[in-house]
Amino acid sequence: LRGTYSTIVLKDIVARLGISDISMLESVTAFLMDAIGNLVTPRKIADTMTSMRRKIDPRTVEKYLRALTDSLLLYRAQRYDLRGKQLLASNSKYYVSDLGFRRLLSSGRRPDYGHVLENVVYLELLRRGYDVRVGQLPDGEIDFVAMRNDELVYYQVSLSVMNENTLQRELAPLQKRRDNYPKYLLTM
Repeated sequence: LRGTYSTIVLKDIVARLGISDISMLESVTAFLMDAIGNLVTPRKIADTMTSMRRKIDPRTVEKYLRALTDSLLLYRAQRYDLRGKQLLASNSKYYVSDLGFRRLLSSGRRPDYGHVLENVVYLELLRRGYDVRVGQLPDGEIDFVAMRNDELVYYQVSLSVMNENTLQRELAPLQKRRDNYPKYLLTM
């Protein structure tokens, strides 16, 4: 796994883009692996790196993000405005193509199984041929809006909904969509 990761990062991304600060690319990659399922922007990543005393320009982060998705190490799920039915330019979620890479870069930290489950669902929807986006509502989001031809399906993903508050929080965005498309809540 480490060999495959090194081949992707060193031979593909670093060589193709002529990146001199390999350590920074790996730091950004590790940040994204930890942030799967969270909305991020190049600015947020740059600010986080700067707070760790690793200054980087948001445009460089954007270049790294593009390279990581072009190499298929990560996938980008754009936000989709469900009211205006259009893609939103800011904030995306990133998912790793193989969760083994996330484990490799996590340095022994305990995995967040909720985000791991979300990543698995995202990859399965892609495998089934869906165009997958993050559904943006005025006061919340739906984890996945899966589109294929004229088909549209909504998915919420949660590790567990045994707690009543968690159940209500996960169901609320689906209940706000007053259309007749299928809506699913997936849990362990």
